[in-house]
Amino acid sequence: MSAKAEGWVEAFLEMMAVERAAAANTLRAYEKDLEDARGFLSGKSDDLDTAEAETIEAYFQDLGARGLSPATAARRRSAVRQFYRFALGEGWRSDDPSRRVVAPKAGRPLPKVLSRAEIDALLAAASDKDGAQGLRLSCIIELLYASGLRISELLALPLSALARDPAFLMVKGKGGKERLAPLNDAARAAVKAYIEGRLQFLPNGQKDSPWLFPSRGKGGRLTARRVSQLLEDAAIAAGIDRDKVSPHVLRHAFATHLLEGGADLRVIQTLLGHADIGTTQIYTHVAGEHLAEVVRTKHPLGKKG
Repeated sequence: MSAKAEGWVEAFLEMMAVERAAAANTLRAYEKDLEDARGFLSGKSDDLDTAEAETIEAYFQDLGARGLSPATAARRRSAVRQFYRFALGEGWRSDDPSRRVVAPKAGRPLPKVLSRAEIDALLAAASDKDGAQGLRLSCIIELLYASGLRISELLALPLSALARDPAFLMVKGKGGKERLAPLNDAARAAVKAYIEGRLQFLPNGQKDSPWLFPSRGKGGRLTARRVSQLLEDAAIAAGIDRDKVSPHVLRHAFATHLLEGGADLRVIQTLLGHADIGTTQIYTHVAGEHLAEVVRTKHPLGKKG
């Protein structure tokens, strides 16, 4: 592989970190995507600094032929395109070999969503668990569903953020951006009940932990993988398909049920921490049937018809 291309990639990632405040996970994804492109190009005795449009087009076609998910293939194409725009702007290349390549348009899959009855069943299954285990799981479900938190945001919560029973949480999301996340009465009650038994989850020998969800595991706090396992167990107990339940599905349920209740899409965008309203608009398709029924029954012309 070309040493020049290696330097360009390092400079690109540094720009993403400094100028665009890209999160560590985002930077790792860009690095992995560009490594994938370089691996393909190396098989053709080429690299990012010398590749022509025909070779980049072949790489894009190869992404589709590999059977990758549409989202993964689109992300890798985007990484290459952004890299070449950066190289062009820096004057390292006089052309953008990715510009003329037309990427296939793939429909965005609709998010999985739990019904309100399924949320209730999931909470009931969590409360049926004995002692502190049940209190912790109920707290996790209530927080994810009441506030629309990402799992990374939930597990990064310090105990101090909820120690005084706040009505809102200050959450640091993607790119280090902060936003307010609401807490309803049920979530606040679940947090209060859990905190009373929280000390049972502290690592051996520790008297306390800064994390809201400590763990005896290596990292000292609960992991996303463990939360997913707990939710799957609760889904089975509630008679729900376990493949349908995950931390992110609870975030989707939060947004969809708000939209069904009449919340403004811009408000939901703010609550979810989406930078682009287009990302939030996916929920209009999920809740479309309910909204159509509202128009039919509430709009004057609908009633008249």
